[in-house]
Amino acid sequence: MTVAESRTVEYRKEGHVATVELARPEVLNAMNLRMHAELAEVWDDIEADDEIWVVVLCGRGERAFSVGQDLKELVARIDAGTARSSFGSAGKPGFPRITERFSFPKPIVAKVRGYALGGGFELVLACDIVIASADAEFGLTEAKLGLIPGAGGVFRLPRQVPYRVAMGHLLTGRRMSAARAAELGLINEVVAPDELDACADRWVADVLACAPLSVRAIKQAAAESITEPLAVAFAREYHWETARMQSADAEEGPRAFVEKRLPQWTGH
Repeated sequence: MTVAESRTVEYRKEGHVATVELARPEVLNAMNLRMHAELAEVWDDIEADDEIWVVVLCGRGERAFSVGQDLKELVARIDAGTARSSFGSAGKPGFPRITERFSFPKPIVAKVRGYALGGGFELVLACDIVIASADAEFGLTEAKLGLIPGAGGVFRLPRQVPYRVAMGHLLTGRRMSAARAAELGLINEVVAPDELDACADRWVADVLACAPLSVRAIKQAAAESITEPLAVAFAREYHWETARMQSADAEEGPRAFVEKRLPQWTGH
């Protein structure tokens, strides 16, 4: 295992799994500019490392995944006259943040304990698989603060739940329980807090049992075609599908099945 630690993010790599932990528990893992800058380095490293096939994103401690933007830092920036912003992170530390890395190829599993509010919920919405403890709580509370869910929440939530449900939360800042989020299809599985790690491990193991290039091809095709007509989606070319189709793994999978053995994926 390799470990690289900083003040705001802990990044671990073990085998084919990268774990990215938001590490400011004293402020409920609120995201400041330094954290965003450090996260950008982490995402760059994961994209460049062919041996990383899946990512687990979590927050340190039992109280919060992340409560979003560090509001004390924001007020300091307001006082300094440097806080004006709207959608996206262009021109700010960490650009492009994971909420804007629309072509990020590797699946991200969010492991959520406690609060996932504001930008923390927006991180969750940008992940591919979401596992939450029963005490998790979700919300896009920006309207209550004179802000906007500018890291994609205003766009992603209406795409992931029925429109009026999304607007009910966006326009009021109302929060939702883990049970309600699961009912809406925002979470893959809800478990007791002491079962969260084991549950996430099972999902990661299931992803790793699949061919990594198949996983990337599926993620890209699903994400890029979601708003397109079927005929257009079928006719498009997808980078990772071209890579999968030409890979050794595309032959290894059927051969392993016929030979009644587990496939040995290489990712090449």
